[in-house]
Amino acid sequence: MANDKLITGKTKLLGVIGHPVEHSLSPAMHNAALAQLVVDIANLGLDYVYLPFPIAPENLEVAIAGFAAIGVVGFNVTIPHKQAIMPLLSEITPLAQTIGAVNTVSRQNNQWVGTNTDIEGFIAPLQTTYKQDWSQKVAVILGNGGAARAVVVGCHQLGFAKIHVVGRNVQRLQEFRDSWSNSPIAENLQVHQWEELSKLIPQANLLVNTTPIGMYPKVDESPLSGEEIANLPTGAIAYDLIYIPKPTQFLEQAQKQGAIAIDGLEMLVQQGVAALKIWLQQENIPVEVMRQALQKHLGLS
Repeated sequence: MANDKLITGKTKLLGVIGHPVEHSLSPAMHNAALAQLVVDIANLGLDYVYLPFPIAPENLEVAIAGFAAIGVVGFNVTIPHKQAIMPLLSEITPLAQTIGAVNTVSRQNNQWVGTNTDIEGFIAPLQTTYKQDWSQKVAVILGNGGAARAVVVGCHQLGFAKIHVVGRNVQRLQEFRDSWSNSPIAENLQVHQWEELSKLIPQANLLVNTTPIGMYPKVDESPLSGEEIANLPTGAIAYDLIYIPKPTQFLEQAQKQGAIAIDGLEMLVQQGVAALKIWLQQENIPVEVMRQALQKHLGLS
């Protein structure tokens, strides 16, 4: 597998940049996929390795220039660089422009092109395993940060009738809503203060947590109280972008109410699949191998 890989002068570089980045699960997932692809399509000369690159914010510009100099094929972008990298790229896809964040960069015609595969990652399970007609459905999104922006665009792509975003800071909520004013998304989007949740949850067909509440090490926390989540309709989907712990308190509470639970691990896998398709120009990415590599890495299998 990936750790037996022979690195040579022909090995091409992929990676992830962030600060910090040592906890990233992406190298385990991507290197497992790359090793499997060599087996699947033996004669393609597929020779890549995926590395984590810790890059402090003040070094971002020089690092990206260095990547161009050494011929890096592409890289993922994580906190805190998703917005900061945008002025350093030659081209940004309309999708990434709409979200206002880039998480995947590829080298095309000697230029850096940025896109965002978080949306694809988010909507993948809602388009496959839990596929339904969303056009009469209501989405309620907890949080109004960068992750919430990708979820809003994803819900719009799926065709949700109403998208409600709930936050605690009135000014940030207002800015969030105003940022979509020139977009068709504005028609279906409403923002609410946290106090209004009790009347929104009974309407929710999809309830998404984009906040970090409940993430390791604070595993006993949830963005919602037991009373609040008790009003979630049976059969609704509760989706948490967090993947450690598995399940989160939020998803555990929701499942007790008869909701379907989706965690952030699947989103991580699917955004990674979308990135590999861009970098390798390959359609058949070994999704299950990536999923298993993550579960093994997290001690879940």
